[in-house]
Amino acid sequence: QVQLVESGGGLVQPGESLRLSCAASGSILSINAMGWYRQAPGKQRELVATITNAGSTNYADSVKGRFTISRDNAKNTVSLQMNSLKPEDTAVYYCNADVRTFLSRNNYWGQGTQVTVSS
Repeated sequence: QVQLVESGGGLVQPGESLRLSCAASGSILSINAMGWYRQAPGKQRELVATITNAGSTNYADSVKGRFTISRDNAKNTVSLQMNSLKPEDTAVYYCNADVRTFLSRNNYWGQGTQVTVSS
């Protein structure tokens, strides 16, 4: 019914920047909160940043001041601008969305995109 597709991951050096994008498609009536989560090998998936449909944002302490989340409600997309990247940011980044369809309200996840920060 609903699909989230991430893009923009890759390999960068410490201090460089990267922008991730996520597009939601399907029978969508509305999307409440959208966000980015990440999971490193051997670790639990953790919140990176979220944004409501009204534009309110929330960031993990580890990325505050370096990452910026934004969304385009008309296009059902959410982006994550990542600046001053550190090796600790290396993880698979997942897009998340709280989606309302004609039949239900569900939480959806993208398949993830790899971000590697290394010298």
